[in-house]
Amino acid sequence: MDRVAYLPFERFTTLRPDRPVPPVFTHLWTCGSLEGLRRPTVAVVGTRGATAYGKALARRFAADLAAAGCCIVSGLALGIDAAAHQGALDASGPTIGVLGSGHDCFFPERNRGLAMRMLEGGGAVLSPYPPQQHANPWQFLERNGIVAALSDAVVVIEAPARSGALNTAGWAAGRIPVFAVPGDVDRAHVAGCHALIRDGATLARSAQDVLDDLRVPLVTPPRESRRPVEHKLEDPLQQCIVEALREGERSLDELLEASAQPPARVLAALSILELQGAIESRPGQRYVLR
Repeated sequence: MDRVAYLPFERFTTLRPDRPVPPVFTHLWTCGSLEGLRRPTVAVVGTRGATAYGKALARRFAADLAAAGCCIVSGLALGIDAAAHQGALDASGPTIGVLGSGHDCFFPERNRGLAMRMLEGGGAVLSPYPPQQHANPWQFLERNGIVAALSDAVVVIEAPARSGALNTAGWAAGRIPVFAVPGDVDRAHVAGCHALIRDGATLARSAQDVLDDLRVPLVTPPRESRRPVEHKLEDPLQQCIVEALREGERSLDELLEASAQPPARVLAALSILELQGAIESRPGQRYVLR
């Protein structure tokens, strides 16, 4: 990446004099704009092996938080991190990624294009490591400390019992609020979230729970700005869901009845439609066309 600058960590403290940032490192290499750090900052983190539902959820959380004026911070990893950065971009908000490698040894390479879009959108890509530093496993744990240090709150979505996201929450514990999104108690990929809630993290059902804690109002996009779904979908179940939603907002139970399909299949179809931007979910397992 071009225009990588070396900054002492004290420079980050001056961006938010109301919130002293603990110096996890004495300096950071930066690329892009740091102005997003003047806003309320929320870290949205989770597993690399996220489900389609988890990625859709992370994208929606981040979009709602960004629409309310927050800057989204994450680790630019695959899975939940990438979905969170994309959600912020969906809402035209700044988002900051913290690498576990140097800028010139970007890892994971698959997310380089996403990082460029983040820079174009007024965000930044940071690293505690010099540009030529290759990725090593322990560096990602150190990177997590930077993610927590730059944030006013941490939201964990889909984290197994052993997860880097739990390490991020550990860096944040006792300093800033930690939120965890619950899931199916029988699924291993959310066991870490349930452990966080058991140990005192705040259960988050939507971005509103986070915004309430930060005392930031949720901003809902105007109805006319939502993109209508006009084309015919190839998947019959997805098409059935869209047709049901053309009549207005529907609950999950209503969609299950309309489709006459097993819950797992309907939830999977809903997740795909959310990722495509065709529909959006609302509190209480309710859905509406975008």
